Order: sequence, then structure tokens, then C-alpha cells
Amino acid sequence: MEGPLGLDDLLKFMTKKGASDLHLKPMRPPLLRIGGKLMPIKSIPLKPQNIEEMVLPLLTEAQRHKFEEKQSVDLGYGVAGVARFRCNIYQQRGSIAAVFRRVPFEIKDYQELNLPDVVATFADYPAGLVLVTGPTGSGKSTTLAAIIQDIIRNRPCHVVTIEDPIEFLFTDHMATVSQREVGTDTPSFKEALRNTMRQDPDVIMVGEMRDLETMSTVVTAAETGHLVFSTLHTNSASQTIDRIIDSFPPDQQEQIRAQLAQVLRAIISMELLPRRDGQGLVPAVEVLVNSPKIARHIEHGEIKEIHDEIEDSVAYYRMQSTNQSLVALLANNAISYEVAMERSRDPADLSLKLRKLFPGIEEAQQEGKMAPSPGDFAYIMELMEVKKLYDEQEDRWKQRMQEKDELIAQLERDLAALRQQMSSSDVTIAELRNQLEATRAESQRTAEEAKIRTEKLNERIRELNQQLMASGKGGGEKPTTGFFKR
Repeated sequence: MEGPLGLDDLLKFMTKKGASDLHLKPMRPPLLRIGGKLMPIKSIPLKPQNIEEMVLPLLTEAQRHKFEEKQSVDLGYGVAGVARFRCNIYQQRGSIAAVFRRVPFEIKDYQELNLPDVVATFADYPAGLVLVTGPTGSGKSTTLAAIIQDIIRNRPCHVVTIEDPIEFLFTDHMATVSQREVGTDTPSFKEALRNTMRQDPDVIMVGEMRDLETMSTVVTAAETGHLVFSTLHTNSASQTIDRIIDSFPPDQQEQIRAQLAQVLRAIISMELLPRRDGQGLVPAVEVLVNSPKIARHIEHGEIKEIHDEIEDSVAYYRMQSTNQSLVALLANNAISYEVAMERSRDPADLSLKLRKLFPGIEEAQQEGKMAPSPGDFAYIMELMEVKKLYDEQEDRWKQRMQEKDELIAQLERDLAALRQQMSSSDVTIAELRNQLEATRAESQRTAEEAKIRTEKLNERIRELNQQLMASGKGGGEKPTTGFFKR
């Protein structure tokens, strides 16, 4: 580029180059941040007048008044068919400068952003507070937009966003969305939050918790049954909790710890790292989920114990620390060893994790390291030691498999014996049933024979009685004793 371009042309060029930010500063060519690095474009240096002509027409009357009062103002700006941009215009050394952050029209999903699977579950919370934290340019707004978009597509609810300025534009789907911009639609975050309670919201997204009043109102909103999302400029989950608690006066800190232990649902702490292949950036993500142990640590002010609890809760709650995320990125060859060690806040701990989980991964990841000498016997010994460990592990595995096979064989024998017993029991039951039927038949036959004999005996008795009565009528006397006395 040979001469200064207009603002829209610079923004289009920035988008074409895939830059995340455009810096306009007097006496320097425009600067683009590409892949995390700030680089000047081929153009003549900008004069203060050039920058004023570019950015001052973007300001409304209210924004111009705010800029004159505070020497800094945030606003949103869109270029049709290109992208939206979040802009900060500020004053330095008596002249105007500006930074434009590109906000794509298209909102990416979790998979496209390379976020851990557990992040998708945060959109399902019925209420509570979810925070997305990290330094400037770490992907907080993009991650938050992915979660809000997920809610809009899958939950029939009312979503209210309060931003300064509005970045991503959401459209109604299953949910209805109200987006309010500080300075345009509402005078302040605090006022917007207070009014939002009367707008029947289910989900509230606050662009940033900048001050004590906003933090207090956000916690209260989460306490009253709303799902609240917001961002904070902190580098880790434990630092985030510390920042919130320390923002309150000492006499209120015990109360805010108790409130935070109840309403906090999750914290995502992010940082973008350059990919090993040079194709863009990839996030290192720390995830905290407010488990019962985490809640107790927060309530009792045991913030230092939170980091260890995060690393111990990977399997059940899917939490992970930043170093654990870096180990995963290294294991998947997404970043270089140098980048991991440079960005880690505890390189010694990261090195220890790598040696424990992946022996030799540090040597394999280091670029430019000399290969071992063919005559270096020490390296042969290292390989033999590794092979020995592998063989021992394989022997233990074979032994366990043999024990399991023997156990399976014993269980099969026990099952066969049980089936044999069941078969014998079936035969015995059949025999007993036959004997029962025979006994019933015999009992019935005996009863019928007894009935017949009884009837015959009664018939004989009647005959004898008749004979006796007949002989008495013939002049004889009735017997006075004996069986036939009447």
C-alpha cells in the first residue's frame, strides 16, 4: 500500500488478512495483529488529522461528549458484508488513536473453537453464574457467544444481553433475544441490570464485570433464579474468585464468599496460543465446575486449595487446569514445547507432568535439539530401560489377562454345575408330581370304595331292621337288649 486508505478499506484489508485487531496510531503505519503478533502494513505513517477524519465521524453526540469527558470511548461499527468491529477510541500524547477488534458475523460452535466438551453443558444450567475469563484477546467474547447461541437455538426462554458495545448480533430462534448497548440503550451496566429484572429474563449476559456495583448486581441476579454469564480479566479460576471477593469491603467479604459458593456454577479461563503448524490459534482452557468441595473452599476462603481440587476432579467433573490443558495440546501436537513452557504460569509443574505422563515427550517436542550421537551408549541404556519398563508392563498385563481367563473358566464350570443341579431338580420335581398324582388317584379310589362299602352296610342294616320289625308284628316280643334293640 502506497498511501493512507479510508477506514472501511483498512477494515476490509484487515478481514482479508485474517487479523484480529487493527491499531491506528499517529506517526506510524496501521498495525495488524495476525496470529498474535502485531505487524505494520506497507503504508505511509498516519498523521493525527488522518486518524481524526477516520474515527470522529463514527461517534454519536453522546459518545463524542463521553470522549471529551473521559478521553476514551467504546463503540460498535459494522462494514456491510465484511464484519462487525468493536472499537476503542482513546487519546494519547494529546492526539487520537484507535483500536478495532474484528467480530465475525458468523458465530462458531464449540467444536470449531476447540473447546472442551464440558463447556457445552454450561448452557443447560437452569440458574447460577458462569464466568469466562482471560486476558485481552483470549477468546472470551467468542466463547460466550457460542454458549448464548446454543441457548437461543435449544431453549424456549428470554435472553437479555448487556454489552459495551454490542459485539455479536444474535437472532431469535427457539429463544427470544434482547440486546442492550450501554450508552445507547441504557446509561450503565448497573441501571441495565436493575431494569432487566422487570423484563422477565431467563438468561442474562453481562459483557464485563467492571466494578463492584456490577459484580454485586450480577451475583444478586444469579441468586434470584436467573442464569447469568459474564467475563472478567483474570488469568485463572482461583484468581477470578479472589478478584471478586477482594473487590468487596472487608466487612462484606464473608457474605460474598457464602453467596458465591451458592450461585457459582463454572469458570472458564482461556488463553490463545499459536498452533505448531502456524495455522491460526488454539485455546488453552482451564475449567472449574463448582463441586461440593470447591463450594466449601470458597465459603471458607481456602482459595489456594482450589487449584489442586481442579486437577484432582478431571475424571468425574471434567475439570482441568491450564497446565493439564497444555499437556493435552502437546500430546496432540497442536502447540510446540517452547510455546507451552513460555505460556505456562508454572513451567516446573508442567515439566513434571510431562515427565510423569509421557516419558521423553519433552525431548521429542523440543525443536532444534541435536540428535543423539550413534556412539552414545548412554542413549542405548535409556532405550533399554524404556524397553524393560515396557516388557514388565506387558508381563503384568498378560498375568492379569491369564487370571481373568482362569476366573472366567471357573465361572463357566460353576454355571454348568448349577445348570446340572437345576436339571436334576427338574427331574425330582417331575417324579414328586407323578407320585402326588398317583397318591391323589389312590386316595380318591379308596374314598369311593369306602363310600360303596358304607352304602352296602347301611343297606344291610336297613334290611335287618325291617326283618326284626316284621318278626315283632308276628306275636313275638322285641328284644330288650343287643344291637337290634329299638
